[in-house]
Parts: sequence; structure tokens; C-alpha cells
Amino acid sequence: MLTKKQFSAFDFILLILVIALVACGITAIGSATRININGPGGEYRSQMIWFATGMILLLAVSFIDYHTICRFYIPIYIFNTILLVLVLLIGDGDEIGVRRWLFGLQPSEFAKIFMIIFLSKFIDKNQKKVNNIGILLLVCLLTAVPFMLIKKQPSLSASLVLIAILGVELFAGRLSYKYILIVLLVAFSLALIIYVDLLREEHPLLKGALHMEDYQISRLTDYLNKDYSSSTYYQTKHSIWAIGSGQLRGKGLYNGTVNQLSYLPESHNDFVFAVIGEEFGFLGCLAVILIMFCIITKCLIIAAKATDNLGRLIAVGVGGMFAFQTFVNIGVVTGLLPNTGMTFPFLSYGGSSIWTNMLAIGLVLNVGMCKPKSMFEG
Repeated sequence: MLTKKQFSAFDFILLILVIALVACGITAIGSATRININGPGGEYRSQMIWFATGMILLLAVSFIDYHTICRFYIPIYIFNTILLVLVLLIGDGDEIGVRRWLFGLQPSEFAKIFMIIFLSKFIDKNQKKVNNIGILLLVCLLTAVPFMLIKKQPSLSASLVLIAILGVELFAGRLSYKYILIVLLVAFSLALIIYVDLLREEHPLLKGALHMEDYQISRLTDYLNKDYSSSTYYQTKHSIWAIGSGQLRGKGLYNGTVNQLSYLPESHNDFVFAVIGEEFGFLGCLAVILIMFCIITKCLIIAAKATDNLGRLIAVGVGGMFAFQTFVNIGVVTGLLPNTGMTFPFLSYGGSSIWTNMLAIGLVLNVGMCKPKSMFEG
């Protein structure tokens, strides 16, 4: 149980930052779903409900000692794997064969926080052996299982987040620089090979070895060729137009023409940042980025002040997850990266996403409240 002294260390500033970002998201979702014309839509109401229930989850996790939670890291990993398998077996899909939902939720989103807990505890338990090749191969294999299950849905963006989390956790776990250098060399070589493969019509590597879907390959080729006439580049093209037309101060709430005239599909979800850019301009985008930057910085500050390695790994993992998703989402929306379907943390519509992010913040707040006992305490 947390003491009164520990409760006094509750980071209300971090909580206020999260609430502010969610409020920006709900406002943008309202504009994207045109509540000014049609009245409050389902997505608008649902996001407020997801946020309210997410606050309960955040507070609950905040006051359960993270050591107690991480004690069940193996059952959490098994539970995560079972959920991802069930998605492929009985999950809800669509007409093109995409299966990502189980009872209205996306287990691939919860896999992010489950893997942060698992990897943090696993690396903490093996801290002295983190540079042992056997331990490294084992942790990579254990991450590969949920990665492949999520990729099979398919949900490439969510699977990439797991790779980012693994990289951040290993780096924070003091992985030797020789391994980091090897990974960078392999990544650079793989990127070069993929680039060459994209120039070929058959794409033997992407279709064969990497098992990528045709629409995923089309997104990469369209990005490479900047084919503005392609249907797969449609969202990105209109997103760039929307942000550019907002200029410095934006057109005002509900006055974004690209958004309001439905030229930007999924504007309430992966492309909600474009809505903010059109209606609130560069200043609105800058405000959102600064809030997100402060949230990530808060996570890293809490990690630096953590009383043990486990808490440090958890906070760094959460901060790394937010940083990666934010970077990729903005990169996609502005055309700097190919379309991957990555949500903007706290901003984009989605119940599973908002719950996962609120749980993650709850864990970070928990780490920040845990203080070392003095020699006079029992």
C-alpha cells in the first residue's frame, strides 16, 4: 500500500497535461465527425466515455504498487498471447480479411502495455546477464511471438511499436554498444535491400520473406514515387493540403474545408493531427506537440528519479512508446513517412488506444510515487 508521503508525490502536472491533450483530441474528433452539423455523433460521445473510464483505470493502476503488478509478468505475457491468438481465431474482421477486434476491443493495443510490463520485469531480473547472447535471443524470441501474431491480423503499425518498445527497454537496460552497432548495421542493410526490392515489380523480399500484404507494399511504393494520383496516397495528400491551408492560426473550429467537406477519410482517427493543423494552424500543431513533448519528458524525469531499475524501465518504456507513436503519426500525416495507420497517443479516436495510454500513464505515476523507505520505517 502507498503511504501518505508517497501520495504527496503524485504528479498532478503530468495528469493535467494528459487531460489537456485528450481535451484537444475530443475537440478535434467533434470537428472531424461534424457535430456542428449533425449533432454529437457516436465517436464523439464514445471518446468521452472511453476517457472517463480510462481515468478510473489510470487512478487504479496509480495506487497499486508496480512491484505487485510486475510480479505477475509471466501470467500477463501468457494472457496477452492468448488474446492475440483468439483475435485470429474468433475475432471480428472486415470484408478484406483484417481481424483486429475481440469483443469490441483491440488486443494489439493492450499488447503494448503488457509487453512494457513483461520486458521491464524480465530485463530487471536478468540485469547482470542482459548482454548474454542467450538472454538477448530469448527476449527477442519472446517479443517476436506477439509481434508475429499482431502482424498476422494484419496490424503492421502496432507490431512496429513492440519492436520500438523492445529497443528502448534493452537500451535502458544497459545493452552493450557493440550490439547496438550491430543492430544499426543490420537495420541499414535491411533498409537498403527493401529499397532495392521496392524498385522491382515482383517484390520477392516483401511478399516472400516479409509476408507483406499488397496494400502495405502499395503504400511504400506510392511513398517512394510520390504518386499523388494513387488511392493509397489519397489520405496523405489531403492531410498535407489540410495542414498547409491552416497556415499560422488556422481557419477556426469547424471551419476546415478539407475536413468538413469529407476530403480527409479517417480524420477522427489516424489523421486527427491534420484536423488540428487546418483549424488551429501551425500554432495549434505546435501546442499539441509541446504538450506531448512535456508528457514524454515527464516520463523520462520520473524514470531518472525512480528508486529501482524496474521502475526506471517501466517509465522509459512508456516514454519511448509515446515518442515513437507520435513521431510516426506526425511523419505520416505530413508525408515524411509512408502511411502505417499509427494513432496519435491521447489525440486519436479509439477506446482500446485511450485505455492503453491511460494505463501506461498510471504506471508512470505509480513509479513516481514510490519512494525508498527511510531507516526508521518498517
